[in-house]
Amino acid sequence: MTAQRFADLLDRFRGVSVAVVGDYFVDRYLVIDPALSVPSVETGLDAYQIVARRMSPGAAGTVVGNLHTLGVGAIEAVGVTGADGECFELRSALQRWGVQLDGLLQEHDLFTPTYIKPMLLGPDGSEVESHRLDVTNRQPLSDRVQSALSERIRDCARRVDAIIVADQVEELELGTITPSVRQAICDLGADRPELPIFVDSRANVGHFTGVIVKPNASEAACTLDVELPERVSAEVAEHLARRLGARTGRTAYVTLGADGMAVYDPKSGETGKSDFTHMPAYPVEGPIDIVGAGDSATAGIVPALCAGASAAEAALFGILASSITIQQIGTTGTASPAQMRERFGQYLQHFPSVLSRV
Repeated sequence: MTAQRFADLLDRFRGVSVAVVGDYFVDRYLVIDPALSVPSVETGLDAYQIVARRMSPGAAGTVVGNLHTLGVGAIEAVGVTGADGECFELRSALQRWGVQLDGLLQEHDLFTPTYIKPMLLGPDGSEVESHRLDVTNRQPLSDRVQSALSERIRDCARRVDAIIVADQVEELELGTITPSVRQAICDLGADRPELPIFVDSRANVGHFTGVIVKPNASEAACTLDVELPERVSAEVAEHLARRLGARTGRTAYVTLGADGMAVYDPKSGETGKSDFTHMPAYPVEGPIDIVGAGDSATAGIVPALCAGASAAEAALFGILASSITIQQIGTTGTASPAQMRERFGQYLQHFPSVLSRV
């Protein structure tokens, strides 16, 4: 991987179209200044004073935000939300990014899932997250909505270059990716093996077949019933990636945090190249915030695959994107093309021998 090839692939993101299917959340940050707290007249308890507010699309919306900032040309949102104020804010933010919203359904009997994050303001201006408040749906989607979502997924597959599935909700029957919707995705993967369908599932990766998967090491080990050592070696990561790839029949990525990413790609093996690559992480210094790191990695990998990158090359895009976003504290980070080019140069200085093999 040369600087020129990296730049060429990154430039091609402008011509890529991606559908992001999954759980669309609102991330709402409420900045509280403890010095301003006053006792409530009614209860005597402290009434916290909010001095700033931030909102950003979360979960599948985080992936969309990263795709947008990376310069991906066309993005479609497929999912379901409530028909409430949070939905209005979410859709407004997505529209500002130019996202196609025909596939984002609204249902009056649902919440728009929201993570409310109180941030305590320190005397030096820093923020520390307090107990999060979660607003989520506690009942499965109706058969009607599940059928409509499955049809939306099949429809957008006819015109996009790739589909990303952001399966945020851990409960098997809840969230957007229900068993019925999941089966529709797997069936599409079997019918369209040339279409990159990339699944990031927090707890249910083992229920997917015929698609590209990207769990972290803990999620992969749980799926495969493997006991992880305290430190995941490259050998253990290779074992996990190979077994996942054998289950799905497609490429498998396993993220390893500060140890990088493992990639098993059966197509490379068919061409005589190595079918496994361990890509080291960029050594980030200073404070980090890992919230959304996996989403930014996904947003780096998928358009790179669509632009013509190999599985291993695409992993590098994911690693670089996440190394940039985790340095953005107290917000849902993104990575711009300029930041990606700069980080590639820094990565090359650290790992020239790795890039000479990719």
